[in-house]
Amino acid sequence: MKANCWMGRNTVEVREVPDPRILNARDAIVRVTSTAICGSDLHLYDGYIPTMKKGDILGHEFMGEVVEVGQKVSTLKVGDRVVVPFPIACGNCIACEHGLYSVCENSNPNAGLAEKLMGHAPAGIFGYSHMLGGYPGGQAEYARVPFADVGPIKIENGLTDEQVLFLSDILPTGWMGAEMCDIKPGDVIAVWGAGPVGQFAVASAFLMGAEKVISIDRFPYRLKRAERAGAQTLNYEEVDVLDALREITAGRGPDGCIDAVGMEAHHPTGVVHAYDRVKQATRMETERPHALREAIMSCRNGGTVSVIGVYGGLLDKFPMGSLMNRSLTLRSGQCHVQRYLEPLLGRIRNGDIDPSSVVSHRMRLEDAPRGYEMFKNKENECNKIVLTP
Repeated sequence: MKANCWMGRNTVEVREVPDPRILNARDAIVRVTSTAICGSDLHLYDGYIPTMKKGDILGHEFMGEVVEVGQKVSTLKVGDRVVVPFPIACGNCIACEHGLYSVCENSNPNAGLAEKLMGHAPAGIFGYSHMLGGYPGGQAEYARVPFADVGPIKIENGLTDEQVLFLSDILPTGWMGAEMCDIKPGDVIAVWGAGPVGQFAVASAFLMGAEKVISIDRFPYRLKRAERAGAQTLNYEEVDVLDALREITAGRGPDGCIDAVGMEAHHPTGVVHAYDRVKQATRMETERPHALREAIMSCRNGGTVSVIGVYGGLLDKFPMGSLMNRSLTLRSGQCHVQRYLEPLLGRIRNGDIDPSSVVSHRMRLEDAPRGYEMFKNKENECNKIVLTP
């Protein structure tokens, strides 16, 4: 089969690789009909996530048709159309029983690698380094899905791929980012990052009752998308974000601040940006945490900072004094996707939200290398790319 493979920093290639096969009685094989390039894939592309190996198959946002099932999979049958969540979860451990699927205790066979960096291992993730399981991803013609009796959600034929594909990751991630803010009617929420996850966080915050949502980015085309969703926007290259947020909130600060950027944030101040770029390039830190620092400093006393942007390891100049002395709550996590599948599918059916609205480009799987470059460099107002094998 054909698959998009990581070949080194800033290099991916679509190659012929062996077809996946059933390895466990709880496996399924899915013929991929749609897959997507995620912002967090760029962290792999840029070489900032450790334990990648040449030839690893990328991709954690995918859906398709079941073509084979293991003997213990009773919830799916051949021919079912499914969306596959990006975290792999067993459904039986204490974490899964509490709905914490992205920290499943049984799905990461390389837990020891993650423990060295993180203390404890999170769940396995499709196409996202050997530290997180070494599972081949879904930017391919076929994919093996472990614990297929727990993860995939069946989709009726009345919905298009693009309406439901992002149930695999970015829609539930944006929703969880807003949910972690414990939004109450009248709240003001600020969202750093107006990419697809940030756009879904904006929409989710409004659905949860926020009175005002402020979207912060520097790309006009992304800010326009946030405006269409009802957000007030700030271009951080044109305004001082902390001052602007104080003015908007009468000096108080937002009730909740969502970091939908993560480890490769940009900052308009040359000295600050250069400091983190140098430390990141020399691997003295793995993150550029400008958005996270700003979210903490901006949040009102007693407010909540919600982190859904991906971080990989260590960061510098973390404002712990601000977090502690002002009674802030910091909440974070890879999304527990399985928890949100049914509720969000219901909202899609009801027309509460249209996930297909984030798609800007459609390409063949063979064009994935060009897609990665386009997405990384924000060419042609690239917001979200869907690949078709």
